[in-house]
Formats: sequence, C-alpha cells, structure tokens
Amino acid sequence: MTDQFAVLGNPIKHSLSPHIHQQFAQHHNHQIVYEKIEAPRDDFKATVTKLHQQGYSGLNVTLPFKLEAHALAESLSERATLAGAANTLIRTEQGWRGDNTDGIGLISDLEAVLGDGLHNMHILILGAGGSVQGILPALLEQQPASIHIANRTLAKAEELVGHYQDETLTASGLDYKFPQMYDLMINATAASLDGEAPALSHTPLISSACYDLFYAAKPTAFMQWGKTIYGVKVKSSDGLGMLVRQAAASYELWTDTYINDELVDSIQAELRKKLAD
Repeated sequence: MTDQFAVLGNPIKHSLSPHIHQQFAQHHNHQIVYEKIEAPRDDFKATVTKLHQQGYSGLNVTLPFKLEAHALAESLSERATLAGAANTLIRTEQGWRGDNTDGIGLISDLEAVLGDGLHNMHILILGAGGSVQGILPALLEQQPASIHIANRTLAKAEELVGHYQDETLTASGLDYKFPQMYDLMINATAASLDGEAPALSHTPLISSACYDLFYAAKPTAFMQWGKTIYGVKVKSSDGLGMLVRQAAASYELWTDTYINDELVDSIQAELRKKLAD
C-alpha cells in the first residue's frame, strides 16, 4: 500500500521536501508518494479538507499557511499549541492533528553546529515573525540563560515576549545597544531573502555562532556579515540542516520510523552539493 504525503505552500516550486522525504522512504523501503501542492492563499482549508477526503496520510505546511494549519486542526500537540502554528498535519479519523517540528529541527541542528546544548546560553534572535513564533517554545525548553528578541517593530517583539511571561525573554528594536555578550545569534528576519544583512544600528558581541534560519546555494548575506565581523572564531551556519531535521521529525510522526543522524547528514550533504551545482 502506497501512502500519500504532500507539502503545501504558496509559492512552493522551490521546495526540497519531496526529495528529502523520498530519501527517507527509500532508506526504509517504504512506498510513498510525496507531492508539492500550491494551495490558494484564500482557500487553504478547502485544500487540506479535500486531501483528507482523498486519503492523504500527512502534510507538511510552509509559508504562508502555518497559522491557518494550526487553526483548522481538529487536535493539536503541545508543541503546536505553544507555538500557535503548525508545520505538520497528521491524519486521524476525526481529521487533521497539528504538530510543529520546526523547533525540533532547529535544536537538533544547533546542537550539531555548536557541538553542545543550549542550556545556560545567552541567545539573541533577530526578528519576531512566524518563524520565531514556531521555534521559541523549543528554545525555552532548553533552559537558556536568556533570550533577547530584537525586531524592526518593537511592539511586535514585545507582544511575542509578553505572550510567554517568562523572565528569560526580553525584547527591543533593531536599534538596541546590546549591552552583553551573547553565545548565539539567530537571524529570523527576511533580509537574507533579499541578499542583505539585518539592519542593526549597533553590533552585538557574539562568542560562539551565527545561525541563519534561511538557506541558499552560497553563504547568506547574514553569514557573510558574521564572518566579516567575528572572523573564524565564531561558527556560522544556514538553516539547511534545520530543514532536513524538521522533515525527519515529521516523517517519524507519520510513519513511526526513526531517522538516524547518519541519514540526515547524508541527505544534507547531498542537498548542499545539489544547491551548489
């Protein structure tokens, strides 16, 4: 029996998800069909309802539908509830169950990049959009010493921080004079999509790593900026590893199959080469 899966977004042509999940399936001798579906921006609910009726076993959800996926799910995991967004839908008899594997993918990849966990680290996040909303619960679970969210619109950062009422979290605008050393800086602004580094008025002190949630064939503008500012003493990485690892977590939810690190690393290396060609 062949299970059907798909990734929904708009636009979606660029998605690497079908290739990633086919590699998971091939490794474990699973028979699956995995498609890219561009859902209408004004009719996402009808699309996923139809796919449930057609017998699809699971869906990945990307921009701009993660909030809608959360809202329409008949049930939600704790992760999705905390994040207020869902990037994974799992078929149940009652409908779709929403989950969020973005945080799992990020934490797993950060640990690989840093060679260590995030406990007691001081973390700086640039941006306060939906991507941060999705990863923040997972970051807080790691019990860092602090997380500071700097965003172009201060009110949006304050609103996100206020949602948690956690003393670990603080907020500011991008013009903030960062007063301390941070271990890790995560770029979640859309600047990388435009080939630009975030518009910071003051340069923060970073000791360990600069991590960009976005990925590209070449180092992103944020990664290049980090290398120029901090040199080789600070590691830099894009979000390609996060993409593969959040996909692995989704596949595990759908199939109850463990995806090991060796397979994840192999697929990531293959995709890196594919992007460079």
